[in-house]
Amino acid sequence: MDSGIPDISFIIAAYNAEETLARAIDSALAQLGVTVEVIVVDDCSTDGTVALAETYTDPRVRLIRQPQNGGPGRARNTGIAAATGRFVATLDSDDAVYPERSLSMLQRARTLDAQIVVDNVDVVPMEGGPAKTMFDKRFLQEKREIALAEFIDSNLIFKTTFNYGYMKPVFDREFLAKNDLWFDDALKIGEDYILFASVLASGARCAVDPNPGYVYYLMQGSISRVLKHQHLDDMLEGDRRFMARFSLGPAEMAAQRRRTHSIIEARSFLTLVDEVKAKSLGGFLKTALKAPGALKHFRMPIAVRMRRFAKAAGVN
Repeated sequence: MDSGIPDISFIIAAYNAEETLARAIDSALAQLGVTVEVIVVDDCSTDGTVALAETYTDPRVRLIRQPQNGGPGRARNTGIAAATGRFVATLDSDDAVYPERSLSMLQRARTLDAQIVVDNVDVVPMEGGPAKTMFDKRFLQEKREIALAEFIDSNLIFKTTFNYGYMKPVFDREFLAKNDLWFDDALKIGEDYILFASVLASGARCAVDPNPGYVYYLMQGSISRVLKHQHLDDMLEGDRRFMARFSLGPAEMAAQRRRTHSIIEARSFLTLVDEVKAKSLGGFLKTALKAPGALKHFRMPIAVRMRRFAKAAGVN
């Protein structure tokens, strides 16, 4: 290891995160067996986020203040541009990582000569209590790596099993720079998915670490935001920009068609829900005739379906 070059740079985009930011920073600093830097990018918070970040005198922690609020994608891009580590990892300001995470993932990267590494995720319920591991460890042990077509296919709206979009990857920083890969800061939803897909489409190899290393805390409001058609329109637009930039093979294009269909169908489902709320039988029937596939999503209670949609779409 070259002295002075961190093994991994943690990028924490923070907006009004004073209640949870210390947990995120402390967990990044507690990584074992690797050298780290932590870059906190404040996105014009109005609470005590900046003051809290400034209490850290550890030279491994840097604070960057955005001149204006631009959303998580733009804040993360600011952090990546300032990073000096061999790998970069995004860490949400209300989440945490286990101490062994970085070493385990970087060892996996070296073993498979990978430019991306993902690991398992522990989810802490809103009401507290023990964390639940998201993916079956045995399944991920057999998986070893993820290709682009499989990644796209796992990110279909309303598909809840093995959605790799939940994973928090670490990226080879030089690979990102060489291929001019950044978060799409025009997106307010799904920007994580687009970057992950873009790195794979650029030829990166993605290794899988089956061990849970990232801790996702379900917070009040994480799945209760009002869902809007605009979320799905933004996802479609992000996908269009992705497909315009990269040439996809037959398997990837087939997966992308399934993803696009799922987003359009989900949009129709939201329209059906609106018509039910408005007690508009005519509007409901008109939408159902145009998109009959959306009707199947009424097999379970709407509230349950909407929560699943929020998770799949990454609304938080």
